[in-house]
Amino acid sequence: MVATPLGEYLRTRRARVTPDAVGLVAAGARRVPGLRREEVALLAGMSADYYVRLEQGRERNPSAQVLEALAAVLRLDDDARMHLFRLAGAAPRPRAPIADERLDPQLAALLDSWPGRPAIVLGRAYDVLGANRLGAALGFAPGTNLVEKVFEDPASRTFYADWTAAAANTVAGFRVLHGQAPDDPRVRQVLTAVLDRSPEFAEHWARHDARGKGAEHKRLVHPDVGALDLQLQSFDVRSAPGQQLVVYGCEPGSETADRLELLGIAAASRA
Repeated sequence: MVATPLGEYLRTRRARVTPDAVGLVAAGARRVPGLRREEVALLAGMSADYYVRLEQGRERNPSAQVLEALAAVLRLDDDARMHLFRLAGAAPRPRAPIADERLDPQLAALLDSWPGRPAIVLGRAYDVLGANRLGAALGFAPGTNLVEKVFEDPASRTFYADWTAAAANTVAGFRVLHGQAPDDPRVRQVLTAVLDRSPEFAEHWARHDARGKGAEHKRLVHPDVGALDLQLQSFDVRSAPGQQLVVYGCEPGSETADRLELLGIAAASRA
């Protein structure tokens, strides 16, 4: 039986939910991590046979009601829930992407209007499409691919203070992008290349975590100015589906603010 993306996703999410989390008594030894198939079926109000067929790929068109029930049982957050609906073909299909993805000039001007904050725009495959001067100096120059930077650039191991968390978040975010446009040539190109070159990426990818960027705390260690304690905010670009505006901030008057100022001065002197 060939597993489907929907079946694989259900299986991996099921393994993450403990019986205690859903009010079940775990009696005796369990052969599987997380919930059993029949337990998911019971909690979601469906037959065990139907749920087994979903995981095995023999049932491919669950109703929205079934998906909502599964999302509740599996404790899916908003990103993971939407990913489930996309895999089941129950979410609206995104508009066909433009083959040659570009940065809108007005968005480029907006980036430059924040000289004291690193700001970048990511494309639908985590390519950096644009950055202001401070964003590029931070390490996200246009042309950089975020997935490749995290998993293939040796310097990323020290650039990200918590590389393990950065790697997990990057893959989970890329999983969301892949779910939005699984047939997009650039998304497939990045996925195929990094799967082939990075066993660590492949290991994370097999977990099927799906989690988009939002408000995050980032700790970076820049080779020129040292440790940076940053807050990241991400916004969808409505005029270009799949693109994200990412802005980094910090506490005014903090050491990080002073170091960003030094980084900006150095970048301006090289311009």
